[in-house]
Amino acid sequence: MNNEELQSLISRISLESFQKPFMHQAYFNPRLRSTGGRYLLQSHNIEINPKAYELYGINEVEGIVRHELCHYHLHLEGKGYQHRDKDFRELLKKVGAPRFCSALQTPKTSRKKQRRLYTYTCVKCQQIYVRKIRMNVEKYCCSKCLGRLKLVE
Repeated sequence: MNNEELQSLISRISLESFQKPFMHQAYFNPRLRSTGGRYLLQSHNIEINPKAYELYGINEVEGIVRHELCHYHLHLEGKGYQHRDKDFRELLKKVGAPRFCSALQTPKTSRKKQRRLYTYTCVKCQQIYVRKIRMNVEKYCCSKCLGRLKLVE
C-alpha cells in the first residue's frame, strides 16, 4: 500500500463511517515507533505507521484510520477530541474504532543489544566489582582495602 492508496482509503472510510469528507493529507510515516498513527492538530494531516500494515494487514490500518478520524472530525467541530473526552469515547464506540492499536514494537529485552559486563577483582581482599563500562585499573582502587584491581577475563 502506498500513500495514494492510503489517502483514498481514509477518504472512503470518512464518508462511510462519519458521513463527512476528509479534506487534508494522509501519508505513511516510517519514523513512528510505538504508535499506530497520529492526527496533527496544526496541519490536520493524518500519519499512519507503515509497520501496522506490514505486521497486521489492512484491518488493523482501517481501525487506526477510524481512530484518527475521530480525532480529526471532533477537532474540526470544536468538540472534545482528546482520549479522555466523553465526545471522543462515544464516537469511538459509534464507528467501531479501537481505543488502542496492536503492539508495534518488540519487547525491550529482545530489542536491546547484548551488553558486555566487565568483572574486576581486588588483588588483596578478592572483592568483586561488575561494571557495564570498562574502567582504568591504574586510576581506581578497591573501596574496601584500597588494593589494586584486576580485570577478570
